Amino acid sequence: MNETVQTMKREMQDVVKNNILRFWMEKMLDREQGGFYGRIDGQGVLHKDAEKGAILNARILWSFSAAYRVLKTPEYLKMAKRAKEYIINHFIDKEYGGVYWSLDSKGNPLDTKKQFYAIGFAIYGMSEYARATGDREALECALQLFDCIEEHALDHQYNGYIEACTREWGEIADMRLSELDANYPKSQNTHLHIIEPYTNLFRCLKELDATESVNYVPVIGAVLPVEVAVPQETKNRVEAALRNIINIFTDRILNPETHHLDLFFDMDWTRGAGHLESYGHDIECSWLIHEAALVLGDSDVLKKVEPIVQMVAQASEKGLRPDGSMIHEANLDTGHVDDDLHWWVQAENVVGWFNLYQYFDDEQALDRAVRCWQYIKDNLIDYENGEWHWSRHPDGTLNTVDDKAGFWKCPYHNSRMCLEIIERSENM
Repeated sequence: MNETVQTMKREMQDVVKNNILRFWMEKMLDREQGGFYGRIDGQGVLHKDAEKGAILNARILWSFSAAYRVLKTPEYLKMAKRAKEYIINHFIDKEYGGVYWSLDSKGNPLDTKKQFYAIGFAIYGMSEYARATGDREALECALQLFDCIEEHALDHQYNGYIEACTREWGEIADMRLSELDANYPKSQNTHLHIIEPYTNLFRCLKELDATESVNYVPVIGAVLPVEVAVPQETKNRVEAALRNIINIFTDRILNPETHHLDLFFDMDWTRGAGHLESYGHDIECSWLIHEAALVLGDSDVLKKVEPIVQMVAQASEKGLRPDGSMIHEANLDTGHVDDDLHWWVQAENVVGWFNLYQYFDDEQALDRAVRCWQYIKDNLIDYENGEWHWSRHPDGTLNTVDDKAGFWKCPYHNSRMCLEIIERSENM
């Protein structure tokens, strides 16, 4: 193993265990109302009455499930099981299906709209829990949520997935993921976080096929073998959906002139909201679409995707700074540049370049990953209180206004970065 890669692996093992996951285990467990608290602000103050978001809880589920699968630490399984049960008991809409957007601090439905981005993350978390444990309930939940997206979000006329519906799956006027987004029926961001769970779900089904059995874990420590009962038709549907969304990225979302990903679209895929470039999403997509093609296992698809992987990563270079960090995004129409250095962008920056090194022997890409990792260590990790800060401003000052943990600040981008490098380095 390359000495530089070995050092990164060792450092990331320490950070994911002792900085990221420890923070969530020690500071975010809601022992009064169940599940996890909804917010710790940028000053480190816990808000016990904060709403609990579906995205936060699904990302907690994914993070601890993946950490248990990779690191085998029993404490992580307990946290993953807690997250899984809370989602099933509180976030799953028992009447209409799907997941609520948010709950109040006591676990009651607060915002009941169905945002497909959030449903995608619930699939991501449940499928990862199934990968880590063989849990039948989590797998079935993931498959039911997959059916929700395919039934209610898929556009049969123009292809692609819409953003949101009402609780009852009706039309909704405001489809925005957040107040920062433009109100269009389709977005790159939602598609990015549908390709991600579809890849993981298909990988989970392939792994279960390989073992020919699934272990159901009713309580910690009790493992009972249960026959896999996923019909071949279901596996074929997941495979077809994954194949389709890969094509959506290559044929619709990718801008063939700039090699950036366009961000917002009308139903017929007309680009909306102007000329926007999101460098963090570009570099994140470069490795996620590659992962999707690798998991799909079709050599023709991989042959089509791999040049695009490299082109999208190269396009994201526009957001790189000399110190290895990456700015957020730019509006080419207005000239406005969001050059804050967000925690999630840096995490995806590391994985994206490491992916190019791993699969395309790109030594410059490894250097970029290493330099960004150094920036993270020097500027974003909170060594005193745990976790990472939201961002640093361009002048180097720390952002203490945005959350340390909250609706959008979750243990997912940064823990995934660490776990990706750990796993990838072991397979090189």
